[in-house]
Amino acid sequence: MDQTEIFEAERPRLLGIAGRVLADHAEAEDVVQQAWLRLDRAVTRDGIEIENLPAWLTTVTTRLCLDRLRSRTPVPVEDVEFGDHGDQPTVPDPADDVALADTVGIALQAVIDRLSPRERVAFVLHDSFGFEFGTIAAVLDTTPAAARKLASRARSKVAQPSSEDALADWEVVDAFMDAARGGDFERLLQLLAPDAVVGADEAAILAGTPASIQGRDEVATFFNGSAQTALSVFVGERPASAWYLKGEAKVVFDFEVVDGHVAGITFRAAPDVLAQVVRRDGADPK
Repeated sequence: MDQTEIFEAERPRLLGIAGRVLADHAEAEDVVQQAWLRLDRAVTRDGIEIENLPAWLTTVTTRLCLDRLRSRTPVPVEDVEFGDHGDQPTVPDPADDVALADTVGIALQAVIDRLSPRERVAFVLHDSFGFEFGTIAAVLDTTPAAARKLASRARSKVAQPSSEDALADWEVVDAFMDAARGGDFERLLQLLAPDAVVGADEAAILAGTPASIQGRDEVATFFNGSAQTALSVFVGERPASAWYLKGEAKVVFDFEVVDGHVAGITFRAAPDVLAQVVRRDGADPK
């Protein structure tokens, strides 16, 4: 195969890596396109012979992702030591053993977003794609031991997120409603507490909501694929969602969030509750 055919064969894998590291599909597409332009320049203009094209593309794509992450995030002192990228990385071929993992849940991604750029790259490449630490070290211009330490430190933060890393209540509410609208049953289960319950006030029951639903599976089943017209709101200072009709909130989904999980949802339609509803844009007003 020529370089174009090899690149096209590698594109899905490169998009998988870039998409996981950056958590942004459009940005991942742009990074992979940049990798193609670098390849074309290296071979066509500079006449460079690349012995292992999949490994070359993997390294260039990952380093471009790292540059993007650094442009988003102030660089910690521990991230300053980084050599010249160049356009001719040489690393062992990781392509043979790479298996694309399922998309991470939104709660996990929120913690990953708070890792330093190098921690994030080391964690994603090793834990999601099975790269060896020698390969990761070459990408990061460091030693295998240092790469292992970066991944280990990231894994600890992901496994036991600090209070700073924990999702805000409004993020949990919005993640739950996004999963409901998108019919993402597995994500709903991830976001619900095992003993989650749904209740309703008298006005909401009269409006047609169920009076009670018990248990995570039952709650997830009820919401799966539903709430298409619900909008993000605050009820007083509490993040919530509400069903609107002709521009007016008719039923509020009042969430109880405990330790980053939805413990309960109460449908409320009492006039005094609806009077407190204020639309929001998906961000904490404070």
